[in-house]
Amino acid sequence: MQPKLTAKARCTDKEIGRISKVIVDPLSHEISHVVIQVNHGQAQERKVPIGEIQEVVSEEEVILKCSSDEFEQFPGIDRDRYVTLKEVEIAHLEEHLAVEPGEILVPLPMLERGMPRRTFFANMTHAVGAMIALPIAYPVLKYLMKPMYRTFDNSWFNIGNVQKIKKENIGVQFKFTRGVKEAFMPEEKVTKNVWVVKTTPQVLDKVYGKKEKKFEDSAGKVIWMNKPNVPYVAYSGKCPHLGCGYKWRRVKKYPDGVFLCPCHLSVYDEAGIVLDGPAPRRLDILPMQLTASGDVKIIDVVYKAGVKEEIRLL
Repeated sequence: MQPKLTAKARCTDKEIGRISKVIVDPLSHEISHVVIQVNHGQAQERKVPIGEIQEVVSEEEVILKCSSDEFEQFPGIDRDRYVTLKEVEIAHLEEHLAVEPGEILVPLPMLERGMPRRTFFANMTHAVGAMIALPIAYPVLKYLMKPMYRTFDNSWFNIGNVQKIKKENIGVQFKFTRGVKEAFMPEEKVTKNVWVVKTTPQVLDKVYGKKEKKFEDSAGKVIWMNKPNVPYVAYSGKCPHLGCGYKWRRVKKYPDGVFLCPCHLSVYDEAGIVLDGPAPRRLDILPMQLTASGDVKIIDVVYKAGVKEEIRLL
C-alpha cells in the first residue's frame, strides 16, 4: 500500500505533519523519499527516506520510525534540484505510482546508479554469445559487414529557413526526411530532427572559442569548416549520453531555458555545454551552411553515444 499525498505523518510520539510531495527515482520508478510539510513553522518541509516509514496504517496515515526530535534532523528540500512530471517526460513512470494527484518530483539530475555493473554484465553476456555463435556466423558476418567499409555520407540536407527563429539563445527544432539504408536492407525514409540556435557573440564564443570547427571524412580529409562568425549553430537531435531525443525546456532552476533530455536528465545550455547530468560530452555540432536567402543546410553527422570523444558513425 502506498500513502496518498496529503496523508498524515506521525512520529513515534506525536503527529508532525502531512506528506506534501514524493520524490521518485526515474530509473527504478520507485519512490525514494517523501516530503513532509511540518504542522508548525511557515510551511517548512523535510525530506524523509522511504525506508524511515515504519508502517503505512492506511492511505491516510503513515508512522515514521523516529521521534519528533529525531525528525528535525532530516534535511529540508532544495526545490531547485528537482523537476516535476509536468516539466519532463519519463516513459511509464506514472503507471508505477499509486498516489493521488499532487507534486511528484524527479531529481535534476538523477545519475545512473549501478550503471557500470549493469554494463559489465550486459557486455559479458554479449561476448559469451558471440564466442558461441562466431564459427557458425562468420561467413554471414563477412558478407554483411562489407557495407560498413563504405565512405561516410556527406550529403547536404535543407532543413528549413532561419525566419523560423524569432529570438536569440533559444533552441528551435527543425525536422527533415532522409533515406537510411542498413546493410543489405531496402532503403527507408526516416524523419530526423536538428536543433538550431541563433546565438549572441558571447554564446558563439562558448561554442567555437573563436576557432573554426572542422569536419572530416573517413579518410581524415576536411570536408567542411563551420566559421566562428556565423551566428547560427546546429546541434544533432540525439543526446550524446545514450542517443535519446531531447527538448528545449524552461524549468525553475533554468528559467531562460535549457536543452533537457528526458531519459536520464542531462542538461545543456544554449552553447551545448553540459550543465548537469550523466552526459559525457557537449551536444554534437553539425556541419552547417547558411544561404543568402536564409536556408539552413546541414550534413547529418552521427557520433557514437556514451563516450567522451566524438567518434563518427556511418
